Amino acid sequence: MMLNGAEDEEKWLAEGIAGIQHNAFYMHRALDSNNLREALKYSAQMLSELRTSKLSPHKYYELYMRAFDELRMLEMFFKDESKHGVSVVDLYELVQHAGNILPRLYLLCTVGSVYIKSKEAPVKELLKDLVEMCRGVQHPIRGLFLRSYLAQISRDKLTDIGSDHEGDVDTVMDAVEFVLQNFSEMNKLWVRMQNQEPGRAREKRKKERSELQDLVGKNLHVLGQIERVDLDMYKETVLPRVLEQVVNCKDDLGQYYLMDCIIQVFPDEYHLQTLEALLGACPQLQPTVDIKTVLSRLMDRLSKYAASSTDVLHEFLQVEAFTKLSNTIEKVIEVQVDMPAVGAITLYVSLLMFTLRVHPDRLDYADQVLGACVKKLSNMPKLEDSLATKQVVALLRAPLEKYNDIVTALTLSNYPRVMDHLDNGTNKVMAMVIIESIMKNNTCISTADKVEVLFELIKGLIKDLDGAVDELDEEDFKDEQNSVAKLIHMLYNDEPEEMGKIICIVWKHTMAGGPKRLPFTVPSLVFSALRLVRRLQGQEGDIVGEVVPATPKKIFQLLSQIIEALSAVPSPELALRLYLHCAEAANDCDLEHVAYEFFTQTFVLYEEEIANSKAQLTAIHLIIGALQRMTVFGVENRDTLTHKATGYSARLLKKPDQCRAVYTCSHLFWVDDEDGIRDGERVLLCLKRALRIANAAQQMANVARGSSGPITLFVEILNKYLYFFEKGNQQITAAAIQDLIELINTEMQGDSANPGSDPDVFLASTLRYIQFQKQKGGIMGGKFESIEL
Repeated sequence: MMLNGAEDEEKWLAEGIAGIQHNAFYMHRALDSNNLREALKYSAQMLSELRTSKLSPHKYYELYMRAFDELRMLEMFFKDESKHGVSVVDLYELVQHAGNILPRLYLLCTVGSVYIKSKEAPVKELLKDLVEMCRGVQHPIRGLFLRSYLAQISRDKLTDIGSDHEGDVDTVMDAVEFVLQNFSEMNKLWVRMQNQEPGRAREKRKKERSELQDLVGKNLHVLGQIERVDLDMYKETVLPRVLEQVVNCKDDLGQYYLMDCIIQVFPDEYHLQTLEALLGACPQLQPTVDIKTVLSRLMDRLSKYAASSTDVLHEFLQVEAFTKLSNTIEKVIEVQVDMPAVGAITLYVSLLMFTLRVHPDRLDYADQVLGACVKKLSNMPKLEDSLATKQVVALLRAPLEKYNDIVTALTLSNYPRVMDHLDNGTNKVMAMVIIESIMKNNTCISTADKVEVLFELIKGLIKDLDGAVDELDEEDFKDEQNSVAKLIHMLYNDEPEEMGKIICIVWKHTMAGGPKRLPFTVPSLVFSALRLVRRLQGQEGDIVGEVVPATPKKIFQLLSQIIEALSAVPSPELALRLYLHCAEAANDCDLEHVAYEFFTQTFVLYEEEIANSKAQLTAIHLIIGALQRMTVFGVENRDTLTHKATGYSARLLKKPDQCRAVYTCSHLFWVDDEDGIRDGERVLLCLKRALRIANAAQQMANVARGSSGPITLFVEILNKYLYFFEKGNQQITAAAIQDLIELINTEMQGDSANPGSDPDVFLASTLRYIQFQKQKGGIMGGKFESIEL
């Protein structure tokens, strides 16, 4: 059926176009021969094709444009009196004798435009006559196109009236009155279309009306182009009359389109000075009108107007634009009780954007908008509409993007309250946006109060909200927690007392996040605290502040608690590393007993929590490295710790691991500093013990695989011998090095299965180094001279 209907419409359109072309041919022939009577006859017959009711607005427009093009030719003929010999006054009377009303009125409008231009009659009377006569056509589509034609042909004449030096105020008012009356009649015809057919046809009619809306809007465009329509005339005449039509039509499509037309057509200055009247119409619109889009476009235009020049900003303050917009939005939301959440929130987003652009210095305005949004959100159930949620995120992002400074957003008391209305997932997304803003702009949060507010904002990342169990992808979770860890480094204050408060606040919130988050956030917190410790180096007394740790001792106490919580996760390897960092910081502060306690905790972790052999090897090397750098320990404490380290080294599971750990322990007894320990005998004992373990490893390899294992361990020990030999350890002699080289050569002869292997290359490189030292001469060359290769 739809296909047949479309085919029929195409057929009717083709017949109408053919009729127009046929009569236009004879009309042109009459125009060429200056035959007025024949021209009027065929033009009337041509225009009779526009009487059809079978076409949709889209198809009727095609037919109308064919006739319109022909009427332009006819108008040019009417202008030239020398061709037809009839005055414009007589011509105006003559065309009124056309048989049918629709062709008659088209011809009357055509002649009328010429009559106005000639100024042979009062403009007011002519305009009034034309607009009144057009009431004779009440069919909506035919009437709309007829009045559209009237507006189109009179358009240039009306704008000339506005700019003509001899056009007085009364003449301009006549032109304005004509356009307003034509607009009023067109609007009535347009609205009437919606009520012609009930049921399902109403949707079809709505679509057809959307196709015709520009015909009605043309009148407002004409008003906007009349130059002498100044602000006073607009305020006192134009806007009240147009708004009266908008409100009284009671049609949602009409009200939406016409409000949008008003906003787009007239100057921004006019909108600002008539803001109260324009906004006063908004609560009177139908509940189904998309008022959020109308107001959003108005605020967007006003924002751009404010940005165009700083000179206009005072006008916004004079008319109290923000207050009026805010009050209107409140009224609209109150009146439209069925407005969805997304509509209300969108209005607040637009108002906030307006505020940030026009009044960026008025944070109280921005906070007021956020507060109004909180009030609205509090009166509705939990947000489940994804579009509404997106708008809330847009509301929260606006201050961040405007100020590029989270510190400014933190001063908005209602900002966290808005975030509370987001679901858990969106809350996390917004928290990530906040952190990204801080990192991007390199923003430093420097007060404890602001840190407290900030961590309330990002609580979706640092703890599980409402006891919910997140089914979050592991990679996403890591990204989130790494972002929080980066954020902690952006919290800083030069004042030790304030920085101490910040650390305590972060620790409080971090502990609320549960064990799975601690491995990500604790290291950042520890290093932030250690940075404070190093700034406080040498201070023993308390700094003003009773609760906050502001001396190294107190901070180390807090650090011990923090790392202890981490070791209970369990994450012993990470806890061990952090204990060692704290021990080194205590060493720098010359706090021996504190450093000793951290090493004690390190060894406890090693004994009780680290069971994996590979992790044990890594841990023991870290312990040895840290212990070797310690300078604060007395003889007793140092001996105790080095004894522990060497003991654990010798008890590693794998012989090669034992060997490497033991020869590394040799560095604990020889520190190459001015005041460092230099116990050559104990160094030699470690290296000899490492040789025995290496030999045992070789024997075990021989038993297990039937051949001696690689000689890498021996070469590594040889390099340690060479290191201490160069450093001046009297216990390491050239003879001992010679013996070790011979031992390695013997072992290599016994294992000739892998020539060119890594141990061979390693040994060759070591021997080249010895040769280089021998050839260098001097004291060092003399020391190496007795070693034979």
